[in-house]
Amino acid sequence: MLYEWIKALHVMAIISWMAALLYMPRLMVYHCDAPKGSAQSETFKVMERRLLKAISRPAMAVSWLAGLYLAWEGGWFASGWFHVKLALVVGMTIAQEYQARWVADFAADRNVRPARFFRMMNEVPTLLMIGIVIMVIVKPF
Repeated sequence: MLYEWIKALHVMAIISWMAALLYMPRLMVYHCDAPKGSAQSETFKVMERRLLKAISRPAMAVSWLAGLYLAWEGGWFASGWFHVKLALVVGMTIAQEYQARWVADFAADRNVRPARFFRMMNEVPTLLMIGIVIMVIVKPF
């Protein structure tokens, strides 16, 4: 029964983490259009910081902890599909850390990237998620 509760927790954490990963670049697209020092820019800074610290990072931590428990209990560490999934989750974690750097750049008014960059970066978590879902559901190898 514990396994099912951990799996439910894992799914909820993944949903929260993905929502944050997909929303952050969108905030940054709009933040690019806000003049530095404006009230609008300062609001985006607060939103980005809170999204990162209150949702994204805690959801990532719970996703990792619950996922590793599930993998251990499920005996998946020897499975090829799990190795690919794990590599994709590492990629997702790296994507989040890049977002954290961008949050810091915006917070310090030193962002030099255009809105188009953040529109493109918005697709990275989506592509990683597609690969992860295929590995977990289809288990192609």
